[in-house]
Amino acid sequence: MANHASSKKRIRRNAKRADINGARRNRIRTCIKKVELALKEGSAENAQTALKSAQPEIMRGVAKGIFHKNTASRKISRLSSRIQKLKVSA
Repeated sequence: MANHASSKKRIRRNAKRADINGARRNRIRTCIKKVELALKEGSAENAQTALKSAQPEIMRGVAKGIFHKNTASRKISRLSSRIQKLKVSA
């Protein structure tokens, strides 16, 4: 257990931020799952709409330090390419 007041405050702050960051990470994962579900169903239009709403959420996670920017860019790029492949095949 921490002895200094600043250490105790830091522990409280870290726990609060962990909850906030966890919630944000879950929200981003849910957005990605919605895109993947639409891709699995074969609906390029729904997947495109889901990606359009997921993209700002993912980049907000980058701004908040949840994900590295290259990780976010890679995820968006791979989802976009899967949507394009689905459009071409349809």
